[in-house]
Amino acid sequence: MTNEELKKLKFQSKAVYYSPDPETKSVSEPIYMTSNFQYNKEHYQKIIDGDRESVYIYTRCGNPTERKLEKQIALLEGSEDALVTSSGMAAISTLIMGIVEHGDNIIADRTTYSTSHEFFEEVLPKFGVETKFVNTLDLKEVENAIDEKTKIIYAETIANPIIKLTPIKELGELAHKHGLTYIVDNTFASPRLLRPIELGADFVVESATKFIGGHNDVLGGIIAGNSEFLYELRWERLTKFGGTISPFNAWLLLRGLQTMSLRVDKACENALKLAKYLENHPKVEKVSYPGLESHPNHELAKEILPKFGSMINFKVKDEESGVEFLNALKLCCFAGSLGGVRTTLQPPATCAFLDIPEKERNEMGIYLGMIRVSTGIEDIEDIICDFEQAFDKI
Repeated sequence: MTNEELKKLKFQSKAVYYSPDPETKSVSEPIYMTSNFQYNKEHYQKIIDGDRESVYIYTRCGNPTERKLEKQIALLEGSEDALVTSSGMAAISTLIMGIVEHGDNIIADRTTYSTSHEFFEEVLPKFGVETKFVNTLDLKEVENAIDEKTKIIYAETIANPIIKLTPIKELGELAHKHGLTYIVDNTFASPRLLRPIELGADFVVESATKFIGGHNDVLGGIIAGNSEFLYELRWERLTKFGGTISPFNAWLLLRGLQTMSLRVDKACENALKLAKYLENHPKVEKVSYPGLESHPNHELAKEILPKFGSMINFKVKDEESGVEFLNALKLCCFAGSLGGVRTTLQPPATCAFLDIPEKERNEMGIYLGMIRVSTGIEDIEDIICDFEQAFDKI
């Protein structure tokens, strides 16, 4: 199948199809579990001529399994190319450090995921880079924050954990109006639900650990975007920072891509039913899920998403009650990460956002008693039954 034929396929067909290995005709992609590659005269000449793209040198600089994953990611994201890393934070930090210089500033949403927020607020200032936190739903506030030193506008498709949506296209138009680089973290949506490159993002980052991997057994990150820039980023930042993915993890992510659509679709279906159940529960004070008409971004969600995602948050009366509820779960899992086949829950204020001061957390909309839910693919009746017996304990 030619590249042009491949691009015409529907999303799930793209995710599943691999060209058979030319030598072995293997249907599945092999793992090149090696750190080193032997040179011959031709390979050596390419290296000294600077043709590093067509020959493998050392797995920190590239590996066939990793490269196959990058091509698959680019195909599914609709980008020219992709770069995969050892984690989502390796993707974010590598990309941003490849763009900014001392004296620059970044504009980011104030509800940005905790570790990203801490990277912006605590790490970048040590390199002379400031971050201005704004509400990306307010385009006027974003534009007012731009100055001659601004390099990047950074947003999340769906904010972790408050489930706020971003007007991806409009924010991109604003970024490009001012000549800025526009980066979108698409982790909570995954390329199954949204492809920000198609809506004007220059680069997309994701924690592939989540919906791409999908089984809570692998770490990885992706950067999708311009091929020329990503080539330079590989050699000027990734190989020097060392955030390279292992071949085995790259292979696990390749396998995860093939079932991502099925998993995400089922999880979205479950999440809508679960959110409606929670909205009517007497012990739940508030539910945030884009598929509910009560969600402030419901109309935006209908406009940009084919389904409403699998992430929910809800609030009970206090943190103690929330933790009692979580500890009473039997089928579902009190755990930190998300995007896997199992339903996992955590109280973000005292877990992922624990190191962020309470006043700042409250400004972000993260309160004690809030519980974040990553809805899995279990039978929805069993999920609700598990929630019901856990609510009986508080």
